[in-house]
Amino acid sequence: MISYRNATLPELNQILDWAAEEGWNPGLDDAATFFSADPNGFFVAVDGSDSPVASISIVNHTDSFAFLGLYIVRPEHRGRGIGLGLWQHAIVHAGNRTVGLDGVEAQQDNYVASGFAHAGGTTRYSGMITGREDPDIRAATPADIPELIAKEAEESGVVKTGYLTAWFAQGANRITLVLDGPQEIAGFCTVRACRDGAKIGPLVADDKDAAHRLLGHAAQIFGGPTSVDVPETAFELVALCEGHQLSAGFKTARMYRNAFVAPKPPVFAVTSLELG
Repeated sequence: MISYRNATLPELNQILDWAAEEGWNPGLDDAATFFSADPNGFFVAVDGSDSPVASISIVNHTDSFAFLGLYIVRPEHRGRGIGLGLWQHAIVHAGNRTVGLDGVEAQQDNYVASGFAHAGGTTRYSGMITGREDPDIRAATPADIPELIAKEAEESGVVKTGYLTAWFAQGANRITLVLDGPQEIAGFCTVRACRDGAKIGPLVADDKDAAHRLLGHAAQIFGGPTSVDVPETAFELVALCEGHQLSAGFKTARMYRNAFVAPKPPVFAVTSLELG
């Protein structure tokens, strides 16, 4: 007997373990930060012993925008309609909001059938970046956070206050960096330790040179391979990643339910594929 309910924070940690098994390489401290964005936005399908067998998140960022992610059915439970049932249960949480997602390309037809329209693609670029400390780059302070949220919103099209307030808080496994310009912030990024190496996101910069400096400084913090999730419209950042000889790998399709026109900044990396 399968039933559906909200997920707890410990269960979200379990879900991220599933994501790691799928090759998504989540951050070491993602669970608590994700959960703080919308504690009612994480759902599981459970069997008769109340053990989770599938997951999905529908995180409400604003009164008009939500983001869908972490849609996973455990391999031994696939093909039984459990994922669709959980989807139908959870999507109600978004109400009439526009819903965005970064879905694997193979599932695009299923998302279209659920009312989503394709709006672009995102590619994960990964590899070793030569790390170098930049004297003009510093750790973000709490006073910077409102400006960082506003700058990210200019690039993504959504003000994600709850999510990014927690995301930009400094921690042992997640650091937000700021490049100061002559008069204002010229760029910033967050780098977080993951199961394998580190990920950078978001990355917001005035130009490709500022992005280059941020990438180099961020790469030396945790060491190992670094990944960046880059929208296909961020052509200057795509060129920069290719210049660093990062490999193009995991691809997703950005899709929306209901009308939404996202900005198309030339230098921008998304915060996460799970929450946007």
